[in-house]
Amino acid sequence: MITLNINGKNMQVDADPSTPILWALRDNLNLTGTKFGCGAALCGACTVHLGGQPVRSCVTPISAAVGQKIVTIEAMESDKVGKAVQEAWVRHDVPQCGYCQSGQVMSATALLRANKAPSDADIDNAMSGNICRCGTYQRIRAAIKDAAKTLA
Repeated sequence: MITLNINGKNMQVDADPSTPILWALRDNLNLTGTKFGCGAALCGACTVHLGGQPVRSCVTPISAAVGQKIVTIEAMESDKVGKAVQEAWVRHDVPQCGYCQSGQVMSATALLRANKAPSDADIDNAMSGNICRCGTYQRIRAAIKDAAKTLA
């Protein structure tokens, strides 16, 4: 058994230490908001925060998370920055199919924690690892700027 701190709670996971965080979340703990996209850290659908930084949970083993805090999309509703991002997402009609959105929100939240007034270049850089097959990048940028204004 491995103890992981997920969304502020210590949880026991019965899995091999090399198991990716994504599968521990989805298969062992039934936290299915974090999505599987590519399995190679290329699309960003599986983004979670580990120690406050966005990471691709499909390639990060649970052994790397021991003693750190994992935050998933399920915790964003009760997080000031995460909630502002989610509300801006709705106002700007960001999601189409919605599949990539949990990873997008997690990356945007991490950006706004680190940079309260990001430029277009800052947003593009922070979000570059998140692919949206529906092409809602302009709305994503607008929503991030809106969330930043809300939080200012």
